Amino acid sequence: MSWKETLEDLDGRRERSAAMGGPERVARHRAKGKLDARARIAHLLDPGSFQEFGALVGGEIAADAIVTGSGLIGGTPVMVGAEDFTTVAGTIAPGSNAKRYRLAELAVRNKVPLVMLLEGAGFRPTGAHYGRTPTDLLAQARCSGKVPMVTGVLGPSAGHGALIAPVSDFAIMSRQGAIFTAGPPVVRESTGEEISKEELGGPDVAVPSGLIHNVAETDEDALDEIRRYLAYFPSSAWSYPPAQLSDDSTEPRATPELLDIISRDNRSTYDIRTVLDVVFDTPDWFEVQPGYGPAIVCALAHLGGHPVAVVANQPEILAGSIDTAAANKAAHFITVADSFHLPLVFLADNPGMLPGSESERAGVLRAGARMFAAQTTASTIKLHVTLRKAYGFGSMVMSLIGFDNQTAAYAYPGATMGAMSAAALGLASGAAEEVAAQLREMELLASYYSAEHMGFDELIRPEETRDALLTALRRGIFARQQVAEPVLRTAIVP
Repeated sequence: MSWKETLEDLDGRRERSAAMGGPERVARHRAKGKLDARARIAHLLDPGSFQEFGALVGGEIAADAIVTGSGLIGGTPVMVGAEDFTTVAGTIAPGSNAKRYRLAELAVRNKVPLVMLLEGAGFRPTGAHYGRTPTDLLAQARCSGKVPMVTGVLGPSAGHGALIAPVSDFAIMSRQGAIFTAGPPVVRESTGEEISKEELGGPDVAVPSGLIHNVAETDEDALDEIRRYLAYFPSSAWSYPPAQLSDDSTEPRATPELLDIISRDNRSTYDIRTVLDVVFDTPDWFEVQPGYGPAIVCALAHLGGHPVAVVANQPEILAGSIDTAAANKAAHFITVADSFHLPLVFLADNPGMLPGSESERAGVLRAGARMFAAQTTASTIKLHVTLRKAYGFGSMVMSLIGFDNQTAAYAYPGATMGAMSAAALGLASGAAEEVAAQLREMELLASYYSAEHMGFDELIRPEETRDALLTALRRGIFARQQVAEPVLRTAIVP
């Protein structure tokens, strides 16, 4: 054969792979308001940056139902895989399993993020025996804590393929997404239950369960959010988060707005999100998992141009009490932030862990212990501000307790703290009104007593919040005088 014939043969094979499931199937897919696998990758990556591998795997089955390769997001290399639902329902066979394994292997080898875009029906019945062929999940698990892992669920995702989502740092779903151990046909055969894929694992199920962090309306929105999320992170645990310095971000700025937002009356509520709008560089911060455990707000933001991870009590929900879902959410978020060296900013305003029989049945103490283990073993920069109150174990999970390796710990004057509130202590002890009044007076003086004994580095005015945090952050960042490395964890997670 001549070079001309050889290369024409290669081009033909590539064209068959690029056609995915064929024009009719691709058209039906697009008619549902979805992007196809290749269009998803094109939307996610910087224009013209995609370099595919494994295009010829699968032979007549185009790319063996998963498009894999590398590209750039904001100029940073990433590895990306997109299941192709138009080709045998995006199912996994030995060839596509090998591609998925290679994808994750290269992410760790090259120290770059891994992005998986899911819409597939799990393993494909092929009759082939995998033997000791390594499963892709082994390589994906080895990415954890080493490179950022993000999953987009953009259609129904079942079985083995779906397992990358709970392993990931961040998982986002489109409104047409659904995720489950097994799809409706298998459920019907196994249990007799008749159920739709939306009822089985759509956003109304996957978000309340905590499996999926965020929801986007369309494929395009989900892909845009993935780009936005990754902008806060370094390419791997071997590097530090990228700063976005500008004149606006580096200038001192008072925050007098907080005097109007945060009432001195501990019983008055406010939206902690308005505090984040004021304290951080712009209101364009990124909230993670807003639909789960809303008593804590977890957000990615910039402070003085530096990416930070914010853990803040939400007084509008349960008066800021920390319930099981909120603690579990925060524990995962803290671990992800610490793994990639994002400084943690704790904004505390809570009356403690949520009490009550329902809360106990939900395992609130175990979840609280999980959050405590995450934050106390975190080796990244930790900054703390008690805005109004932080009681009992609720203060410890928010990094208030002394000698917990904080870079800085602040409180507002009049902030109350201790084992429990004066009102709760008076009721629990059966104190007379005169004693109860003394307890309340002592509570109001608690911040000064604590400051006098170095319980805080300083009491600050609300107007000083941003500048105090920024000064401490810059000082903490100066400690980065050695090469970044993955975090070694030794605690057993509760």
